Amino acid sequence: MSRLLLSRRGLIRTGSLTATGLALSGCDALFDNPSFRKTLESAEDFHRVSQRALGGEALAREYTKADLSPEFRANGSRTVADALYRRQLAQGFAGWSLRVEGLVERALDLSLDALRGLPQRRQITRHDCVEGWSAIGEWQGPQLASVVTLARLRPEARYVVFHCADLYHARPYYESIDRLDAFHPQTILAWQMNGAPLSEAHGAPLRLRVERQLGYKQAKFVTRIEAVASLAAIHGGKGGYWEDNGAYAWYAGI
Repeated sequence: MSRLLLSRRGLIRTGSLTATGLALSGCDALFDNPSFRKTLESAEDFHRVSQRALGGEALAREYTKADLSPEFRANGSRTVADALYRRQLAQGFAGWSLRVEGLVERALDLSLDALRGLPQRRQITRHDCVEGWSAIGEWQGPQLASVVTLARLRPEARYVVFHCADLYHARPYYESIDRLDAFHPQTILAWQMNGAPLSEAHGAPLRLRVERQLGYKQAKFVTRIEAVASLAAIHGGKGGYWEDNGAYAWYAGI
């Protein structure tokens, strides 16, 4: 099974880089072609179904402290310009809270201390960026399952959406995962990295870690979680910032 997982990871990374290469090499006409885009979307569906058929509850590989990367690059936004975020950062996020809402029986506002008070999971995993680099880091935080269970997720909720404090190219950054990944044991809301609270560059005070997906799915600066039945009414309707822009697939499994 380990060889199968390794081969699948390599295949997926190669495929992701190939698709990115097409986008960067002047193949915009292909991506504007409805038939070509339909083919890509079909491949994404096949990828998701096949990965889960091979092990929907399988864990991403975990490492030891000896494997930690000497440098862990920050992906996406490094800073947040929002005035409220700047004040909260200056105050050590003492007045910050995470909003959990949408298709839940009990909307929540959870302080950072409340999140730290929940049962914690610590995991050392590899972050794979769609741009081709990777790094190993240690993450700690409550499982997302604990948070949405506390809010009593309603049966019709199919997706969990993560709204973020940063703007990327002047547009709100957000991401989403489905219910299955939301309850995966390695899907956590990390407030700590390598034994210390998250830095701003790495998404303070809270970021998503969904370890079986590529780096752009690991939303940083998470301020609000919304449970929904459909992604169609959220921003561009594709489930994430990059997905709305046609750059990457919604399902980014590795």
